[in-house]
Amino acid sequence: MSLSGHVTAAYAGAMAGHRGVKPPVIADVARVAGVSVPTVSRVLNGSVPVSAERRERVLAAVKELGFRPNGAARALANRGQPMIAVFAGNTTRYGYASTIQGIEEAARQAGYMVVISVVEQATPATVEQAIDHALRQPLAGAVVLEFDPPGASALSAMPDWLPVVAAAAGDTSGEAIAHAYMDDHLAATRATQYLLDMGHATVHHVAIPSVGTESARLVGWREALVAAGAPVPPVIRADWRPMSGYDAGVRLAREGGVTAILAGNDELAMGISKAMADHGLQIPADVSVIGFDDHPLSELWTPPLTTVRQDFVGLGHKVVGLLLDQLEAGSAPPSVRMVPELVVRSSTGRPGSRATVVGAR
Repeated sequence: MSLSGHVTAAYAGAMAGHRGVKPPVIADVARVAGVSVPTVSRVLNGSVPVSAERRERVLAAVKELGFRPNGAARALANRGQPMIAVFAGNTTRYGYASTIQGIEEAARQAGYMVVISVVEQATPATVEQAIDHALRQPLAGAVVLEFDPPGASALSAMPDWLPVVAAAAGDTSGEAIAHAYMDDHLAATRATQYLLDMGHATVHHVAIPSVGTESARLVGWREALVAAGAPVPPVIRADWRPMSGYDAGVRLAREGGVTAILAGNDELAMGISKAMADHGLQIPADVSVIGFDDHPLSELWTPPLTTVRQDFVGLGHKVVGLLLDQLEAGSAPPSVRMVPELVVRSSTGRPGSRATVVGAR
């Protein structure tokens, strides 16, 4: 019989689909493996030799149950301070760093420390390693930045017993996990409509990488064009680097006839603007540019970028509030929606004699 056949029906039922239920403990591992608690402890600590057969049974039970050493219990015994883990695919990009700032501020005010685990890739091995490392700490719960594929993979791999909430860009209705999210769909729709209302025949889009096949920003941009009966240009897919925005700008400048572009973020918009200038196009006389995020440099750019302002620090505060609510109530609270603001500056105008560009986050 496989080890799964040894797991009691009651325990399996308790673990299935319920976030925040009691995690497996060392006694559960011993029961499934058919050995004593001291034997499990010896295998995990490696302090005393154990037969290969018993070691194999214990390790199989550990994997079957998803058991991890209880860092929280050790911390309580040593009077350590409880922690909140933050799982993020990046910590240096503006949106990520500002959200983490908000998380740290709110957690500190509530008496928690924050430990950050960077998930560099979406591969199962990388995700598992990041989660295992964080769960050695005295965690009260976790916050996942679901901004990219690594974040999405980490969220799906979280153990059911750990209280978890997520920060995201775009609507997450129907999710079993509570989210604080930016309504990027609405923001992109409004930015696109703003350009159309200024007289641009259509708006091009330079997209950032997304969690799924299409980001909420891309979908909002497209829906605004369709609703207005405007042509829908092919999407230009970029990465996070400003230089990829520059490359996209070169492509659009050579294409000709472009009057508006919605880019994935402010850094891409800056790259696009530089490419247009290098090809003899003026902003906004020839090209209008809108950015996403309201990066601190967007106001100092020449000309200052029209952008969609995202309150990432506020997002961090909101997501910690959701986690604290979950810890108190024992169940996931409703998700929280935040609406970004369109900030109009000098990089947008009515179409002139040549092309116009719009950029986003």
